[in-house]
Amino acid sequence: MSLIIAGGCVFNNCIDQDIDGMMARTKMRPLITGSISIKAALIYGTLLTVLGFFVIYFGTNLLTTIIAFVGFIFYVVVYSLFLKRKSTYGTIIGGVAGAVPPVVGYCAVTNQVDIGAILLFIILFTWQIPHFYAISIYRLEDFKTAGIPILPVQKSLYYTKVSMIVYIIAFSIAAVMPILFGYVGLIYFIVATILSFIWLAMGIQGLIKQVNDRIWAKKMFLYSVLMITILCLMMAVKI
Repeated sequence: MSLIIAGGCVFNNCIDQDIDGMMARTKMRPLITGSISIKAALIYGTLLTVLGFFVIYFGTNLLTTIIAFVGFIFYVVVYSLFLKRKSTYGTIIGGVAGAVPPVVGYCAVTNQVDIGAILLFIILFTWQIPHFYAISIYRLEDFKTAGIPILPVQKSLYYTKVSMIVYIIAFSIAAVMPILFGYVGLIYFIVATILSFIWLAMGIQGLIKQVNDRIWAKKMFLYSVLMITILCLMMAVKI
């Protein structure tokens, strides 16, 4: 799956090269600096993607391959080519694509889409939306310059913060659900509850208190990365 993700990122860079040069966080990408040509990038992306699907198809099962393909199409075609520049719903589609890789790993082992796969998808999806909204607030000027219709640009910072809290609540509920089906142990449940509560408290603080939005958003982003990393590790600790 890593090869497919890498290939998707290369294609994304090819599609976005006109706007990447406008944003501080992407202006040093190889296609922008000229260290690699668009032709070479497309060939490289194609090789990575084809090799990735080859490994998944012959190393796992057909179901896993189909799910990986759907995720790839959602990211490269639906998100990158169409919705990213046209609608705030691009974030939602991006969240769908981003939640697929863990499900691919799960189905590679189980060869079925069961409640475990569904819960894993929901956890990663509801985590990704506030995670990206935090990035969009932190890098708001970049997105404005590039003309990308993200939520804080199309609506408002307040609306975006409220939306983040809604998704964090949904994430908090989803994150503790695996214990009900025996997928995780008590330690995971306790850690997930505490980490979710902290994230929610940080979100509410940014909504009701006077804060520097950019600093607050950066903290929300960094915490979200740390939190999901810990949760993924704790899923393996079935105690």
